[in-house]
Amino acid sequence: MTDNSQKSGTGFAAATPPTANVITTDTEGLTAGWIDLAVNGQAVPVYRAQPEGKSDLPVVLVISEIFGVHEHIADVARRFAKQGYLALAPQLFVRQGDPSAIADIPTLFRDIVSQAPDAQVNGDLDACVAWAAQNGGNVDKLGITGFCWGGRVTWLYSSHNPQVKAGVAWYGRLAGDTNDKQTSHPVDVAPTLRVPVLGLYAAQDTGIPLDTVERMKAALAQGSSGSEFVVYPDAGHAFYADYRPSYNARDAQDGWNRTLDWFRQHGVA
Repeated sequence: MTDNSQKSGTGFAAATPPTANVITTDTEGLTAGWIDLAVNGQAVPVYRAQPEGKSDLPVVLVISEIFGVHEHIADVARRFAKQGYLALAPQLFVRQGDPSAIADIPTLFRDIVSQAPDAQVNGDLDACVAWAAQNGGNVDKLGITGFCWGGRVTWLYSSHNPQVKAGVAWYGRLAGDTNDKQTSHPVDVAPTLRVPVLGLYAAQDTGIPLDTVERMKAALAQGSSGSEFVVYPDAGHAFYADYRPSYNARDAQDGWNRTLDWFRQHGVA
């Protein structure tokens, strides 16, 4: 059975109570809500948003932070739907537990986030793409974007699935130790990456040192993906997260505009 607490699409993670900056996107003109995808016997909840009554839509996968798909990520999906996309935001931690119930970030990372294997994540995203192809999406126009943990996934899934036309990674980890669940990091796959990914990073991000951005650029230079970086000098980690104190409205809006432009430039529109 699927835990319905992970399918509300409302509320925020216990670890990050919202500030006054929360942006709310309505559902007027949209079909929006939760669906379940069966993946190897597991029901995976996915928040879906798309223009109502439309088909042949470009598809964007929206990958959450470590907090899972709460109201902010659902809102991001609706933002894409308002731009004409079929947006899918899957609960990629459904097998590990409910991240919204954990208020302590180290515990959340240890008990849930680090327990989600990369192969499992890729398989769930493959299932999302297959569902989109059968439900009004044009997967010849497939994009992916993600935030924090989801930024790392954006790089890795773009390497895993050459069907992706373009990705946008927001302040996702680029390098680190590997193990039996996290078998590689973006810097490891960069030389063979063929999908153009736009990396949106922050100079004041204490969790992602700029030297790892430079390492990633050097690794990408060995290949031919056409990926690029924008580093915002005054922003910190999670600068797009309007519900958090880290929100930087100016850089968030610039990053959103660049995201839409990047997708249009690379055939995801």
